[in-house]
Amino acid sequence: MTIRERILAVYRGETPDLVPFMLDLSHWFYHKNKMGWDISRAYELPERELIDYHKRNGVGFYMPNLASFYSVRHTNGVTAEAEKRTVDGRPEITWRYHTPVGSIERTRVWEEHTYAWAISSWPVETERDLQALACALENREFEPHWDRYQAWADYVGDCGVVYMPFGYSGIGQLLNYWMGVEGTMYAVADWSETVRQVVDRINESNLRLIDLLASSPAEVIVMGDNISSDVQPPRFFDEWSRAFYTEAVNRLHKAGKYAAVHIDGKLRGALAMVAATGADCADAVTPTPMGDLTPEQCRAEAGRDFILSGGVSPDLWLPNADIEDFKAAVVRWLDLKKISPRLIANAGDQVPPGADEQRIHIMRDLVEKW
Repeated sequence: MTIRERILAVYRGETPDLVPFMLDLSHWFYHKNKMGWDISRAYELPERELIDYHKRNGVGFYMPNLASFYSVRHTNGVTAEAEKRTVDGRPEITWRYHTPVGSIERTRVWEEHTYAWAISSWPVETERDLQALACALENREFEPHWDRYQAWADYVGDCGVVYMPFGYSGIGQLLNYWMGVEGTMYAVADWSETVRQVVDRINESNLRLIDLLASSPAEVIVMGDNISSDVQPPRFFDEWSRAFYTEAVNRLHKAGKYAAVHIDGKLRGALAMVAATGADCADAVTPTPMGDLTPEQCRAEAGRDFILSGGVSPDLWLPNADIEDFKAAVVRWLDLKKISPRLIANAGDQVPPGADEQRIHIMRDLVEKW
């Protein structure tokens, strides 16, 4: 079987000849090759250098991080802009929305030592800011560009399955882009009715996007708010996220699509609550030592039918981690296939910048051997 066939077999509930092996190497690859990456623009063409690296090294490709397979147009008096500038020698990107009820903006700053765009501050601080955000995000129209997706899928070919990225839910927008964890929790406590209205308005727009993605040629739609059970424990998830995820997954399933959910934080409680929405796969699963569950505990919480995609904690990829510990973690994850074939060998989220390249090859060889 090809890597593509193995991945799709797992989604169909079949048993492939090998556990599928795929990695998100983008962040590591950009850092290794000193390639700048601009999060203010969409990559319309396939990232051929990155995909070619996957192909040369027998690594499955799945996550087109900087691609956009649809465009967004704002209506009803809302305008959007992005500005790039350099402040004190550091690149910054600022996104602005101007709406009939006010303007808001957010800025991210380039951090060379992490090779990432850091959030410099949380811009939504008042109920009026929340209303402006709701106005901006509910007045979106989406235009498909399936030709771009097909170009990526064609170039990847048998080397993987190109996931279709969705983005953040309503509460995920607040947690990850606009308010942060602390600000969101205070807002939920102090302005509960306003937050509920804002989240619902954003999610109404999000479901229109889900309907569009359901008509795409993609087999797998990847959703997620960087879910972590210390940020969204089950009770919080039930109140603010479950209804949206359940409805979105149901719509995707009716269209014959699979739904993966990005869970890249604490796992205890998160795996079961996301599986209960009907989603097919937990992506970016990070077990011990950085995560809070062992591989066996992950399977016990997820049940036999929920796909676990992940397996190797980010710290074990780094050169200072003992190579035998890395190998043992790979084998321990692969041994979960004895319990259920609903398994993908992957990194816990991304392979981190500075990772030991040799470990990519070691993991590939262990998957083939085991």
